[in-house]
Amino acid sequence: MADLIIRQAYGAAAATITAAAAADSKPACATTNEFDGRIGVRVSAIFVILTGSLFGAAFPVYAGRHKGVGVPEWAFFIMKYFGSGVIIATAFIHLLAPACNALTNPCLTGPITTYDWAEGIPLMTIFVLFFVELMAMRYATFGHNHDDEKEPGDHPDSLQIRSRSSSNAQRHTPGDDHLGHTREHIEHEERAIETSPNGLTGTIYSPHEVEDYAAQMTAIFILEFGVIFHSIFIGLTLAVAGPEFNVLYVVLAFHQTFEGLGLGSRLAATPWPKSKRWTPYFFALGYGMSTPLAIAVGLGVRKSYIPGSQTSLIVSGVFDSISAGILIYTGLVELMAHEFMFSNFMRRARLSIVLYAFGMMCLGAGLMACLGRWA
Repeated sequence: MADLIIRQAYGAAAATITAAAAADSKPACATTNEFDGRIGVRVSAIFVILTGSLFGAAFPVYAGRHKGVGVPEWAFFIMKYFGSGVIIATAFIHLLAPACNALTNPCLTGPITTYDWAEGIPLMTIFVLFFVELMAMRYATFGHNHDDEKEPGDHPDSLQIRSRSSSNAQRHTPGDDHLGHTREHIEHEERAIETSPNGLTGTIYSPHEVEDYAAQMTAIFILEFGVIFHSIFIGLTLAVAGPEFNVLYVVLAFHQTFEGLGLGSRLAATPWPKSKRWTPYFFALGYGMSTPLAIAVGLGVRKSYIPGSQTSLIVSGVFDSISAGILIYTGLVELMAHEFMFSNFMRRARLSIVLYAFGMMCLGAGLMACLGRWA
């Protein structure tokens, strides 16, 4: 009888230990990728995605500056708000969701599993970006000279500060009110040149104009970095994808083109100074090259790059979280709040125009959300 009790107790203890061990055990992270050859098709993805990305990001800028292309104003209106929806959906569906999946993968161990980093990192990113924009608005100079404490004439060589009220009073077409600030492609150097009494000429910008330009440049830089981080990792993933490569190829070709249109519409709506007229094309080139270069790198390291490894999951998850925070902030603050609620044009526009813009934004977001589901 005593032996039976001992054996039962021993069996119960062994079962408890086995259950605890099974609960504590974690599945192993991937040690290989699913690369299955087809080098020719994968190389073609470099050029197809490069073409789509560059077209999407650069064409709106070119068409906006060359009216002879024949793109009507309503097309820019559609691209602008459709692109806003694309960027917002990218933040949640193509960045935040993959970041959650990567950073909560059951195979991960260590400090990354002790907190909800996939949500915490975007939260921190949003506050950092707000602080950066706050300081940019407060201390922005961006190379412009201005002195808002001196009245014109205090110094014989002082230059007159020219008001832009006359330009702001002009009629504006839909789609020209970017970030609720300046609405035209203004040649700053030509509009702000004044001559002093002694014959000297120079360029002076009012504090309001400098703040407008600072806000827009900060927003463009933030948006650019967000989409580039994202584009690099999807390029690496595409390069070593397995059976799902065909579907991923098609989806990413459309994804990068539409996301490029979202970025390009922002670039086209920004009033770049004449001295920086090539800057938007450099932004477009940086975006367009990011995914193709990542695909090329991924093909080069196809035997060693493992998307499902612990290191890759953490790195991609962290960068996707950062990018998600960037695009969430940009989308909600710059593309929704500024473009609708703080826009002089939208406040005065007919309700039908406001609803049409909102509908275009919903269409862009819905399309990108569906692309994310198919991927």
